[in-house]
Amino acid sequence: MATALGLGRIVRADLRQHRGSFVGVAIAVFVASALVTGLGVLVESGMRGGLAPERYVAADVVVGAPQQVDVPEDLPVALRERAPLPVDAAQGIVGLPGVERVVADVTVPLVQQGAGAGAGAVVEAHPWEATALTGFELREGREPSAADEVVVSVGSDRAVGDTVALAHGGVPSEYRVVGEVSAPIAPERGTHVFLSEQRIGQLDPHGGATQTLGVFVSGTDPEQTAASIREAFPDLVARTGDARGDVEFLDSGAARSILVAIGSAFVGTCILVAMFIVAGTLSLSVQSRRRDYALLRAVGASPSQVHSLVAREVLWVAAVAAVLGIAPGYLLSTVLQTAFVTGGVIPGDFALAVSPLPAVGAVLLVLASAWGAARIAASRVAKLDPVEALRESATGAPAIGLPRIITGIVLAAAGISVSTVPLVVRGQIAAGAAAGAAMLLIIALAVLGPWLVSLSVRLIGSVLRRMSSAGFLASANATANSRRLASAILPIALGIGLGLVQIGAPSIIAAEAATQASAGVIADLRVTAPTGVSPAAVEAIRETPGVTEASGIALSAAVVDSHDFEGKLQREEHVLQGIDPERTAKSLDLRVREGSLADLDGVTAVAVSTDAAQSLGVDIGGTVTGHLGDGSPWEATVVAVYERGLGFGDLTMAADAVRAHTTAGLDAFALASVEADALDEVRAALAERGFVVSDGSGQEAAGAGAQSQQGWVNLIALLVILGYIAIAVINTLVMATGERSREFALMRLIGSSRGQVRSMMRIEAVLVAVIGMVFGVVVAIPPLIGVSMGISGQPLPALPVLGSLAIIGAMGALALVALWIGTNATMRTRPIDEIGSR
Repeated sequence: MATALGLGRIVRADLRQHRGSFVGVAIAVFVASALVTGLGVLVESGMRGGLAPERYVAADVVVGAPQQVDVPEDLPVALRERAPLPVDAAQGIVGLPGVERVVADVTVPLVQQGAGAGAGAVVEAHPWEATALTGFELREGREPSAADEVVVSVGSDRAVGDTVALAHGGVPSEYRVVGEVSAPIAPERGTHVFLSEQRIGQLDPHGGATQTLGVFVSGTDPEQTAASIREAFPDLVARTGDARGDVEFLDSGAARSILVAIGSAFVGTCILVAMFIVAGTLSLSVQSRRRDYALLRAVGASPSQVHSLVAREVLWVAAVAAVLGIAPGYLLSTVLQTAFVTGGVIPGDFALAVSPLPAVGAVLLVLASAWGAARIAASRVAKLDPVEALRESATGAPAIGLPRIITGIVLAAAGISVSTVPLVVRGQIAAGAAAGAAMLLIIALAVLGPWLVSLSVRLIGSVLRRMSSAGFLASANATANSRRLASAILPIALGIGLGLVQIGAPSIIAAEAATQASAGVIADLRVTAPTGVSPAAVEAIRETPGVTEASGIALSAAVVDSHDFEGKLQREEHVLQGIDPERTAKSLDLRVREGSLADLDGVTAVAVSTDAAQSLGVDIGGTVTGHLGDGSPWEATVVAVYERGLGFGDLTMAADAVRAHTTAGLDAFALASVEADALDEVRAALAERGFVVSDGSGQEAAGAGAQSQQGWVNLIALLVILGYIAIAVINTLVMATGERSREFALMRLIGSSRGQVRSMMRIEAVLVAVIGMVFGVVVAIPPLIGVSMGISGQPLPALPVLGSLAIIGAMGALALVALWIGTNATMRTRPIDEIGSR
């Protein structure tokens, strides 16, 4: 008991006496706590948040098909298309206890034609019976009965008796407004019109097949009815309350998966970065009290007691800082939500779920990281012999040992080896290898940091010594305190290395995808409409005078099964393109390497990119299994292998087979080849009919939207991590400079002016910035060259020049600013007072 009490008193005395050295640790933990809390809110929102219903607000229970494909021991993959309901689902649900009636809904996207204010606007058409799901009631007129009749909602600027032109897939039809409806709470997400059930069946490419069901309950709890539905139909999803929005909105489920994946990945990265930064900051704090620990060891303190002392000090400080970081963390979650909405990653009306769980998890994770950092920081001083510890307190720590150097070299070699993976395995796998290689090289840099900094300082110091007296002093100080300098340099290198890889890999992929898409389209024009192009519209384009050939291109996604090295089932989403095999010769050049696209027929034949063929381990005659965009089980034989997968997607099938498994049942666009002297006339004719016409060479890469969203996610992650690292750099450098107050005072007392001290520190700041920038760039070079070779086959990576220079320059400038702040703050005390205080 006496020992524990004595240790507690020492901890409290240390905290009182060395407040300055603990401030840096507190700031690092505070920021880590805020980050992890904010990211935890995103993860929880992916599990419990979502979109409140709008069109289905009047239904007690909303039923749909599962919008995801389950993955064993991993997050499910969200489906991009609306999964179909069984044909007999409505009849089966009507017979359940408590069910009063069931209303089916189908959504058909239409485009308003004409020259009015609403021209080009997308409206959603539903069967008249679906008005009950929102509580729409006739305000004027009657319900539609004929195929050319429509009912509009209040505020549509259309009155009963007006004629409105609505196009489906680029084919316009005229409708007469026969009624106007209003609802207690009007849907805000879109404009809705109502047609007869017969007309919906004619327009819908799936024949008006039910997409969702609204269940009205009588005399029982809706949740009990939902449970009965789930029990009777295990393959259906039944939701009540705000969870009804998950069935109504396809983007709700996708947003959930994205938030869980992003939040989990961010948390892991932030914890890793926090370990680096807290360990570095704590290392400075421990170094500043080397004499204290040396005396403790000399008077009989055991290594375990020193470990316990450091751990208790850190945990005390970390606990307070972690708790203080909770409130800013919740504010950060709203900032991150806004950023993701701006980038189109999640819908703007997606509601976050807020509870104490993220805060509790953040405190536990951050405290565990701080304790681990404390063990690392205390490991050396705790193991030192007491006499050696006293000597080190006066002379400083020696260079790192040979085992650590060997470990660092092995890690560096491993990082470089992983960087060469794209030379063997090409495509998207190369991007994953780049991230792994970067982390290995960063860890190697952290292990070898003091040794590399010492070598660098000695090399540069020979030049500095000849420049001026300030250069000589800066060189001597850097050589003697390479460990302290390494604590400041490593965060800068970490930020630059991570930053360049984070923006470099997506940039390389996007550049190659754009190149492939542009080179692969040999048609003259790209024709599309706001909601897509129907086969009838493609035929009309083909019959336009001057058009020699036209073919529709359908776009969707497929979840493909594969197995890792351990035989574990993996499921990943791939872009699925649908083409007309008989009419692509004048439109597309996918650069087929084996087989023939002419063999694409139905849903059982597929062409794969070379990247997909390698990652899935298939070749001509092989089998690809998985699920199509609407969740339908799928198995197809590979009939062709092509090279331009980044530009056109990893999978290609016949267009009619792809359309059959999409929500709208339309082509994304059409490609048209035109006679050389009729280009302008064809462009004008198609534009007059309401199509959007652009040059074929301006074709956007398949999956460019998803790549753009991923790029935005990477940018947000980069800004968050770099912001944390920037705080850590300033924190570390200010701490390191503050520990030199006695040194500055002694220099002033023996005749150095304030200007000379500042000049010495300016040179040291430049030294820190230059070495940090060089180390960061060197760490990023092998992974970026590897991913460039794997994606484009070019050794020179296609990096965003301004972004790269901004990262390097900003991280380097931090060293200059931090050392300027630290030097001015440290020199405020009069030299004689500073010497006397020690």
